[in-house]
Amino acid sequence: MSRILTFNFKVWILAAGRLLSQIGTGFTLFYAPIFFVNQVGLSSTLVGIALGSGSVSGVIGRFLGGQGTDSPRWGRRKTLLASAAVSILADVVLSLTANFPILVLGNLLMGFGVGMYWPATEAAIIDLTTPEQRNEAFAITRLADSLGLSLGVVLGGAWIANSGNYRALFVIDGISFTIFFAVIYFAIAETYQFKSQSTTTKQNGWSLALRDRALMVFVLVNILFTIYLSQVQSTMPLYLKNFVQLPDTSTGFSEKIISGLFTWHIAFAAICQLPAAWMLNRFSRVTGLSFSLLLWGIAFILVWVTGTRSDHILNWAILTLGLMSLGMVTYTPIASGLVADLAPESLRGVYLSINSQCWAIGYFIGPPLGGWALDNPQFTNYFWLGCAASIFLGIGILQYLKRLIAIR
Repeated sequence: MSRILTFNFKVWILAAGRLLSQIGTGFTLFYAPIFFVNQVGLSSTLVGIALGSGSVSGVIGRFLGGQGTDSPRWGRRKTLLASAAVSILADVVLSLTANFPILVLGNLLMGFGVGMYWPATEAAIIDLTTPEQRNEAFAITRLADSLGLSLGVVLGGAWIANSGNYRALFVIDGISFTIFFAVIYFAIAETYQFKSQSTTTKQNGWSLALRDRALMVFVLVNILFTIYLSQVQSTMPLYLKNFVQLPDTSTGFSEKIISGLFTWHIAFAAICQLPAAWMLNRFSRVTGLSFSLLLWGIAFILVWVTGTRSDHILNWAILTLGLMSLGMVTYTPIASGLVADLAPESLRGVYLSINSQCWAIGYFIGPPLGGWALDNPQFTNYFWLGCAASIFLGIGILQYLKRLIAIR
């Protein structure tokens, strides 16, 4: 706790800006799949493909974001401003979406903007903290994410319940990115003092990072984690709406109950974020990630239970999303901290860009995979058991990573 009080004030400003932008994201995150399937009339597979398409542009955004973050001409601040501007444009497009091509365009823009954001913001956090502070610093930014998302989900659910106007959610999201842009523009100066680097280092940054065996092994397990997270955001809302069979009805949970469930999921993550960071400080980063995998495995088994039981279904759903919260908060700050440990100071942007590319790849694979499972009911429930079994692959990769780190 005492380390938190010594944080640079810019860490708190970055967290506050992130909270504001995440309120808008919470408005759309869990309701967009329901809107585009049930009101626009697209299939679950097409919506999954469109959501996944954002990861394609996200790869480019993360690449350019990493380059810009390490460049004296751009740096952390200008890259963050550019990411917010592109995200605002994306929301304008999504608010006007009436067909699949426009939905893809909106997601391509949003993916590009989000892709630019992550290397810059995480590099800024590393610049402003010591290695001992980073678990808590990344936990605080994730806490801001969770608080913003939970408030956005609550307000979004209330908006839908009272007005039924899904399109306005994207307008509100665009306003939140505009506020985030203003916070960065007026309150954050460049966080890194660029020094002269040799031409060789500048040209070979990506080559050096890609030859780092420990980083490349981490990439494999990190992709697995991001596939798990994508299922919570893209597949679970539709699964709870269209596939869970409540007693005496042929439909699943209402939008109001789904809003409450995901509010619980995000709020519980916010409550647990800092305690989890403090607890996991006692262990190595690899041990913390292994613990997270076990939580995800149990959670996916509980999704299967929720979809196959005929009684106490709401209780099972609450327990499932609670465990997914714990899986998330034990993964996100540790993963960023591990990459920070591996990265040379002059290549933080590149290393964090590669770390962020895992999210692009995971979110490219996850939503279409989940959408396919929902469009093929004979596989839907078994899909969750397959996700649970995949943690054994992740644990094996982490054990190999532990040996590589020990000999660095």
